[in-house]
Amino acid sequence: MLNTFLIILAVLALLSIIFEEVTHLNKAKTTLFFGCISWVALFMAAGEPANEKLVAHQLNENLLEIATLWLFLMSTMTFVAYLNAKGMIQIMVQKLFPQKVSVRMLMIQVALFALVLSAFCDNVTATLVSLGLLTTFKLDKQMRRRMAVLIIFAVNSGGVALITGDVTTLMIFLGGHVHMSELLMLFIPSAVSVILLATLFSLKAEGVVSTTPIKHTYQTVDVMIALVFFCTILMTMLLNILFGIPPVLTFLTGLSIMFLIGHTTRSDKEEIKILEYIRQVEYDTLLFFLGILLLVGMLKEIGTLDMLTEAYTMFNPNISNFVTGIGSALIDNVPLTAALLKASPVLNTPEWLGLTYSVGVGGSLLIIGSASGIVAMSKVKELTFVSYLKYVPALFLCYSVGYALTLFLAYRLFD
Repeated sequence: MLNTFLIILAVLALLSIIFEEVTHLNKAKTTLFFGCISWVALFMAAGEPANEKLVAHQLNENLLEIATLWLFLMSTMTFVAYLNAKGMIQIMVQKLFPQKVSVRMLMIQVALFALVLSAFCDNVTATLVSLGLLTTFKLDKQMRRRMAVLIIFAVNSGGVALITGDVTTLMIFLGGHVHMSELLMLFIPSAVSVILLATLFSLKAEGVVSTTPIKHTYQTVDVMIALVFFCTILMTMLLNILFGIPPVLTFLTGLSIMFLIGHTTRSDKEEIKILEYIRQVEYDTLLFFLGILLLVGMLKEIGTLDMLTEAYTMFNPNISNFVTGIGSALIDNVPLTAALLKASPVLNTPEWLGLTYSVGVGGSLLIIGSASGIVAMSKVKELTFVSYLKYVPALFLCYSVGYALTLFLAYRLFD
């Protein structure tokens, strides 16, 4: 009875996201409400003090994961907000992209940029920087929405090829199931599927878009902070690989250096202080993440993920992997992958690579299926749950092509 009620709450949360445009209720607030109510229900149904302590322990574990993500998001978004306000992202665009470019070429360039960037840094950072590129071009609403969808798919695709790009890839790698050289092969199907999606999206896209030239008015401190951001991304990768230091700790260190540089190079009389850029962080995004993760944590605690794991072992691994990728569009891929690894399925190298690709890219099929999608939905007003659905057929086709190519290459090279 309790499990049914909790699953109904999760469904209601999903419906509140889908019909946000109809109800005019902010999705961040509704998901947070249902997420909190679900845990309240767990506590009320606990009964004995021993069970209450168990639920409290489970909640603390979930809150720790959420707090880690919150702090990481806050750090990344503060950096990007500062660099965007100072025109540093626009300057980078002018260096990398021509002032005038056809819409078709722009789509391919942005897709490849997001793909490569996401392989070396986390999905949130790659999404924020890539979306920052869009603001420098004069795009209509439909084209901006289409480009945002392309960025989501490209970011999720690029992350699967390196352990620095996706948490699920790192989890499978640390489990000893794949080697680094084998993971690098995934960049081929990822790139092919992303270029295919960019081509499909550009079929009806015509015309030329341009950037608005801006003067290089940045100061030395702005260049210093841009370098700190770059070094923070680089050190996040190295320190995590070499010493297992959590990315959030490295990014908070980078953020503190940013604040110290700002304090020592600017006077108190200046109108805008660097610390104030933290106010530009979209807290709706953070609240939305909080609500979603509370709900996913609840589903994990009531055993819903264990049921999915049992279903996984009933079919051919290649089919199960493909379906698991689709499932990751509804359930966060990190606890889903953790549940599968805990079940210790017996898979060969091509099947492990297929799972790595599917859980990394499958979340792109729905906008709430990945951190990249949630960030994009909060940043691009034209992008909603319902408007995203029209792109699902194209996304599903590209996901399927990428998965098929992954299996084809993996069985040829590693079987």
